[in-house]
Amino acid sequence: MMNKDVFIEQINRKEPEVFRYLFKNYYKSLVYFSMRYVGNREVGEDIVQEFFAQLWESETEYLSYNSFRTFLYTSIRNACLNYLKHKDVEQKYISYSLLNREEDDELDLKIMQEELYRTLFRHVEELPQRRKEIFKLYLQGKTNEEIAVLLNVSSETVKTAKKESVRYIRGKMGHAFLLLLLFDMI
Repeated sequence: MMNKDVFIEQINRKEPEVFRYLFKNYYKSLVYFSMRYVGNREVGEDIVQEFFAQLWESETEYLSYNSFRTFLYTSIRNACLNYLKHKDVEQKYISYSLLNREEDDELDLKIMQEELYRTLFRHVEELPQRRKEIFKLYLQGKTNEEIAVLLNVSSETVKTAKKESVRYIRGKMGHAFLLLLLFDMI
């Protein structure tokens, strides 16, 4: 063990030899100390290494070995707490960003659905009158039999009209028609 007074004098003069001694004799214990706070060896090592770099660049003069030793552990503890605060803020930001992204995705999806509906109904309006009536009732969730009874036509007529309407709309909408099917809109 180096004489405490000599140690402090050399630390204050920034002598490389005392920093090697400090690193060799305190590094592991400081890393373990920091790991108690951050729970991760790599992060603890980063904190201690950063502390040593700051210590080397610091203009602070230390009065005694005991005050220096207290400073050493207090600085590491504060660096760990700052890391944890930053990590917490970062995690909150990530959570906030993901939440906003999900909301943006939902909004984009709703806009896309509305556009698809508008396009679908524009093409439904282009259908001949009887097919238009049948297809609108189909979009309202009515069965072939219910539509047949409401319009006083056969179920087979309803089935054929629906098939022709779907073929026409698919031809007009192209791939967008597949999106309607994916969104389970028709």
